[in-house]
Amino acid sequence: MGEEEAPARRLSSIVLITIVVVLAVSASALYTAFDLYMRQDVASGYYLLIGFLGLTFSIYMLLQTRRRMRRFTLKTTPITTTITCQKCDFKNLRDFERGDFILKEVGPCTKCDGIMLISAIYRELTEKESREERLFP
Repeated sequence: MGEEEAPARRLSSIVLITIVVVLAVSASALYTAFDLYMRQDVASGYYLLIGFLGLTFSIYMLLQTRRRMRRFTLKTTPITTTITCQKCDFKNLRDFERGDFILKEVGPCTKCDGIMLISAIYRELTEKESREERLFP
């Protein structure tokens, strides 16, 4: 069980439509600004400003949603099962398997032929999680 990443979430359709509409309006404003500039009209500056602001806004939204999608990918942390012998206190650690539960008999002990039971199942904390747990108990 290594660290597996969940597939990246898809871009929201509302956000995508907003970005496309803003890009279309920006392109239209830039075209109108160029056309008015060729006719030497004073209003070309306003259209140029609207076009560049819309272009900047849509690029910013695209970059922000891309960064958020990267942040929302989930990493599975390894889960460990501790198996102990009832007679000799021999401990064995292994990866969690489906169907494991505490006090489940696993089999005979390799040292003394006693009964091996699952005594603990836990998730290993990453360094970041353990640091946060110390700060906010």
